[in-house]
Amino acid sequence: IGNGINTSKLHMIPLPEHMKVGPDIRSLIDVIYPNIQLGILNDEYLKDRMILSARNDDVHNINCAVLDMFPGEKCTYLNTDSAIIEDGADNNNVYPIEYLNTLNPSGMPPSKLALKIGCPIILLRNLAPYQGLCNSSRLVVSRLTDHVIEARILSGNYAGKLVFIPCITLTPSTANLPFVFKRRQFSICIAFAITINKSQGQSLKHVGLDL
Repeated sequence: IGNGINTSKLHMIPLPEHMKVGPDIRSLIDVIYPNIQLGILNDEYLKDRMILSARNDDVHNINCAVLDMFPGEKCTYLNTDSAIIEDGADNNNVYPIEYLNTLNPSGMPPSKLALKIGCPIILLRNLAPYQGLCNSSRLVVSRLTDHVIEARILSGNYAGKLVFIPCITLTPSTANLPFVFKRRQFSICIAFAITINKSQGQSLKHVGLDL
């Protein structure tokens, strides 16, 4: 690194002590989202902060932990899954719903989507680019209804704009499954934490890296 000389026989990069925040994820959450349990947050606070992790499972666990700390009533949206074989018919007898609900292909929303008003979310599809609803756009939930989520765009040319996110049917681009997997759900994920790959193009001031 720097002059091209390998600095470690273990192929590891040492981190300065001042960059380390603690042995557990709660320590990282407290540094990146101080006083989040008080709920006194604005768009600027959420826009500039993010926890990054390499694995989807770790991102999910971090988001669940922060959401539990976040004040407010939790609203959970359940999905509708289906498996389509070559003949175009549903094959939910072959692939039970319980099994389909356990699938979490990359780029798909979870089967159970838990949200609270005021929490940040990220779009997983291009819904309406001309209105600022693009893949990887970050928003803040402002209202939760049975069929539509109202949210406020966090950054960019459309920052502050109120938009409505519908429930749609999604199919993963790559899932390596012997059937076409379809999931009807809101095309969003909670976004206190996201994967490192998903963070490309984001402008952030306070970033925590879960290694």
